[in-house]
Amino acid sequence: MKKKYILLLILGLLCVLPCGAQWDKDVFFFRGRQALADGKFSLAIDNFNTFVRLDTTDHWAFFFRGIAKYNLGDVRGAQKDFNTSVRLNPVFTSGYHYRAITESRSGDYERALEDLEKAISLRPGSEGIYFSRGVTYFLSQQFDKAVEDFDKYIRKQPKDPSAYLNRGASKLFLADTLQAMEDYNKAISLDRQEPEGYMRRGRLLGVMGRFDEAISDMDKAISLDTTNTLAYFNRALLYYERKDFNSAMKDLDKVLEYEPGNALTLYNRSLIHAQVGNFEDALSDMDRVININPRNVLAYFNRASFFLQMERWRDALEDYDKAIELYPDFAKAYMNRAYAENKLGLLKASERDYNTAREKVREYRSNSVDGSFADTTRKYSSLIALDAEFAKKDFDDELLQHRDIDIRLKPLYKFVLTDSRQEKGNLLQTRYENALVDRFSRESPVPVVVTGSDTLRQPSALQVEEILFGEQSHRIPQEERDFLKALWEVGGKRFNSALSYYDKAVDAEPSEALRKMYQAFYMMNRGVLRAEMIDFIASMENNVRTLSMDDNGTVRARVKEDVTRSYDYSEAIEDMEAAAARVSDIPYIHFNLGNLYCLSSRLVEAIESYTRAVDLYPSMGDAYYNRGLVLIYLKDKEKGCIDLSRAGELGVGDAYSVISKYCEEGRE
Repeated sequence: MKKKYILLLILGLLCVLPCGAQWDKDVFFFRGRQALADGKFSLAIDNFNTFVRLDTTDHWAFFFRGIAKYNLGDVRGAQKDFNTSVRLNPVFTSGYHYRAITESRSGDYERALEDLEKAISLRPGSEGIYFSRGVTYFLSQQFDKAVEDFDKYIRKQPKDPSAYLNRGASKLFLADTLQAMEDYNKAISLDRQEPEGYMRRGRLLGVMGRFDEAISDMDKAISLDTTNTLAYFNRALLYYERKDFNSAMKDLDKVLEYEPGNALTLYNRSLIHAQVGNFEDALSDMDRVININPRNVLAYFNRASFFLQMERWRDALEDYDKAIELYPDFAKAYMNRAYAENKLGLLKASERDYNTAREKVREYRSNSVDGSFADTTRKYSSLIALDAEFAKKDFDDELLQHRDIDIRLKPLYKFVLTDSRQEKGNLLQTRYENALVDRFSRESPVPVVVTGSDTLRQPSALQVEEILFGEQSHRIPQEERDFLKALWEVGGKRFNSALSYYDKAVDAEPSEALRKMYQAFYMMNRGVLRAEMIDFIASMENNVRTLSMDDNGTVRARVKEDVTRSYDYSEAIEDMEAAAARVSDIPYIHFNLGNLYCLSSRLVEAIESYTRAVDLYPSMGDAYYNRGLVLIYLKDKEKGCIDLSRAGELGVGDAYSVISKYCEEGRE
């Protein structure tokens, strides 16, 4: 459903232009709309950001920026902008409509339906609103109402294949397979180049046992889109039903070629490996499933079954322990654990588990609770199909999608040499301004700038040598000259020489109060260099420092723990803390402390430092980005995703790829 659940009529809305704006605002508004129409969503956000700094009362600007955020996967950020649009214009139909879409995506169906009702009352003839409400009814499992809304939409838009696909899905949940098939056939007849219709019909044909026709539909879907992992996955299930394990395995391999972290596919491939007696590969796949989702009951249960067949009784026992810990009423796990305990000679424990299993089965049968894990007749080693959509890539209480993905923090800030003076920002820019930093940069004999980038152009060697090593160099205070020499050495990757110059600059004892404050910058840069030297060593040893979202470690039974050295950032932290004590209102110093605390696993202190940075510099997108990552790592997903949304709004493009991986609803 989510594939079809997109923001509608964007181009049509782009034609509805607000009038009366001043010319300079219109330029940014037009650029933003054009970027939105071209699919350049980050560029659109940049332009609308500028516009709303000039005019905070234009509801269209917030609305269009919300659309751009939505299309980048930032549902929370989009909803915030849609909120603003309807606050500024309480009769803004599109604002209510699109806010409802974000609320529906967030699972708040009640509020979504209220907003859709408001939109319909304002514009009852807008068929797109009925489409959106039909989707919301479907997601909230009110399938009969969904059918009614899709009927209304189809009466106005009879040539839209997506409406038939959605109505067909709704009818399928109402057990009306014949009508569902008719809708799928109609969708295909309207657009024979869209793979979705063939996939939907193929799945229904498979349920009806018409496997040859179903596979033919999947073949057609794949021919139209050779990268469609859902089609490969569904065809694998169909091949499996026909006992064609080799073909099923090839299709699952293809899915994992495109999506290596797809837990559902790994799980199913593991079961097929086990069925053909390939237990080593079965264990390898199930290990990865458990790494991705360490709370999946069936993954532990099935891996324990593999261990039983390999006569690895102790490993099986530990996995059954874990399955029972996660689901204490899992009767079949008690039954199988009793068998493993018997093999290990633990006869009392075996008898106790056997009796527990029988008692839970009696309770289950007397209560007739369908689907209970107490049902020992149910087969738990069958392949799992999809109930709704494939994009989740995981199953059973997954906390974070793609736990095996490492995310890099935005890098440390430092002074670097540059080939030109930084121009003072105009009113439309959000460059950080600090009197001390600006004076230091302005008075430096060689142009310097604070940045987190290593790609700035440096001044020429002749220019630097003449100023720092020439006859007039004595006019520069010694500690400042040493600092600038250190910057030059860093640019040439001569780290030890640079460090010695930093030491001289930091250890100097200037008499002027201003130059004592400048030493905070020397400490900051020395701390950065010390950290970067550690990271350089780590990269040589293939232990690059990243913020890994897999905080559960590796699995006990199969995967060896990575042998990685721990690195000591204490000297770098001491420098940064000393700099903060010397001058407390520089956001770059607190940002750097956040990174160093994070690399030292002092995550609460990291969050406090990032917070201090954004308090001092509210437009510091990198600080929001890094704080968001740490919050998600600490499982405070809501706050973390809000921070990532703000980072994206402030121009940190990487934020949206992280949002799409970690902030999609339905991941808990």
